[in-house]
Amino acid sequence: MGGMGMERRRAGACLGGRGGFAPVTLSLAIVLALLLAPSTSSAQQSRRLIVELEGGPVWQSRNDVRIPNDASGTRFSLRALTGSGPWPAGRIYVTWRRDESNELRVLVAPLSFTETGSLGRPVEFAGASYAPDVPTAGTYRFNSYRITYRHRVHQGASWTWWVGGTAKIRDALIELRQGATTSRKKDVGFVPLLHLASDWRLSDRWHLTSDVDALAGGPGRAEDVAVKLRYDPGRRWAVAAGYRTVEGGADVDAVYTFAWLHYAALSVLYRM
Repeated sequence: MGGMGMERRRAGACLGGRGGFAPVTLSLAIVLALLLAPSTSSAQQSRRLIVELEGGPVWQSRNDVRIPNDASGTRFSLRALTGSGPWPAGRIYVTWRRDESNELRVLVAPLSFTETGSLGRPVEFAGASYAPDVPTAGTYRFNSYRITYRHRVHQGASWTWWVGGTAKIRDALIELRQGATTSRKKDVGFVPLLHLASDWRLSDRWHLTSDVDALAGGPGRAEDVAVKLRYDPGRRWAVAAGYRTVEGGADVDAVYTFAWLHYAALSVLYRM
């Protein structure tokens, strides 16, 4: 936002964060249940489980905050305070293929970073007052835990399409610290999303894939979109590289917060 200065003095980034234990436990329990689910044939079993690890740097181009979203709160740019990055990010997908047309996928995607800068003007945030031109630490956490069911609606010589739905648990936190003054806003909630995915077969080994979880309407929106170029050196292993963007937020009485994140995504995939 205009009028915000940035003076970065300390940088720290980590994956995960406080408050994420329960969703992680739930996700791991679901993964375990999928692993123990009975199969109908040994051929299907060899293809039932797919694990994908994704990692890479993430940047933010927008992160606007006002808490509470009324006259007692100041809208400010967390990006101007913390900088644009990059920070390390990672996620893991575990996909269970029930049959040739139906899949259940679990995602764990933690993200957290803390940077120190200075505010360009006085800020009222979550019941506390912060002065300008004083070292101020800003923390942003956005852990995402999702379960997706998807159905293959088309498979041809070149294109494969999937349609489904995603149940998302959002574990978010924004915190400011300035000397002895600190305040924070936590938000753990459920978000339903639509899911779309595609696979464009370029050759026997090369694929261009896309993956979308998104929903817009009412006071907020959420989008997670990825496009990757994938190479399959064998039947079990694959590697991929591409771009992911995560954007969204909410404009309600309690909070105004919208962020836009950009990922350089590198993936390793293994089919069991």
